[in-house]
Amino acid sequence: MKTRQYDRIGNGGISFTELGFGTAPLGNLYKAISDEEAHSVLEAAWETGCRYFDTAPLYGLGLSETRLNRFLRGKKRDEYVLSTKVGRLLQVCAPEERTGIGKFFETPTRREVYDYTYDGVMRSIDFSLERLGVDRLDILYAHDLDVFNHGSQEALDAKLGELMHSGYYALLSLRDQGVIKAFGAGVNEWQPCQWMAERGDFDLFLLAGRYTLLEQEALESFLPLCEERGIGIILGGPYNSGILATGPVPGAHYNYSEAPPEILDRVTRIEAVCARHGVKLIEAALRFPLLHPVVYSVIPGGQSVGQVKANREILNKDIPAALWTALKEEGLMRHDAPAGA
Repeated sequence: MKTRQYDRIGNGGISFTELGFGTAPLGNLYKAISDEEAHSVLEAAWETGCRYFDTAPLYGLGLSETRLNRFLRGKKRDEYVLSTKVGRLLQVCAPEERTGIGKFFETPTRREVYDYTYDGVMRSIDFSLERLGVDRLDILYAHDLDVFNHGSQEALDAKLGELMHSGYYALLSLRDQGVIKAFGAGVNEWQPCQWMAERGDFDLFLLAGRYTLLEQEALESFLPLCEERGIGIILGGPYNSGILATGPVPGAHYNYSEAPPEILDRVTRIEAVCARHGVKLIEAALRFPLLHPVVYSVIPGGQSVGQVKANREILNKDIPAALWTALKEEGLMRHDAPAGA
């Protein structure tokens, strides 16, 4: 698998495989899977050549990290890239108070407590290192600093302030000490990422679903800023929660909900252009983000061996340059979206 080398500050950098693996599904997201199934999925990802694994305390309330522990044992630490997240601490609670009821299944009984302070970051990385069973991490992302998770701009502003006035200095210290090579934020919206990039020395942003074949608003200001500053993007959710994988079928999901009519119509039109060029919608969707020079890896995730292997085969598909040209001509892709080889 092809790799892309990232080294903004000259500390040796990080070698990302173009296809990474997001481990939220291994935290029993939407359905429970066994430890054996999770291990098989991770092994399948390794066999495809994937060497970048992203996790978080939230995913299965620690379950994703502990499942990675078993998988990573025995593998040489320099052979893979590992990222996790800070901003949530997990507390033991009553079963009815568990975070993620109806979203995560058969997990430890824990509730999330948002904490973007210096102490919160340091406690979070200690807990993650224990759950993962490793001695060091490559990347730490401040998790879910967006309106989607915090409910209002006012609440988000308070959490952003907490990070920048406190937790940010823990991230700087960890990077300066070589405990991590890079830090950033894992977010569902590009606007808070831009706000942070304008105010701090961030390396990478894991952006979920906001630069895809379906939406490219981040080209207005955020991605040009990243290019100017040497900031890298890891693109999560390249299928926009599913619709760019399934196509505009009844019940197709967009942004974690059922896709509205206008999204279904736009995807129908994109899919038709893809078909005329002999390309499947899902193939164009997975390749598209990697055309931008600041995108180093895409992480679609997978909860089965079949899905993992399919993602690798999809990424192998050669996409004709004429497809991107046609999408631009029909107003289905921004004219300033990079479309090089």
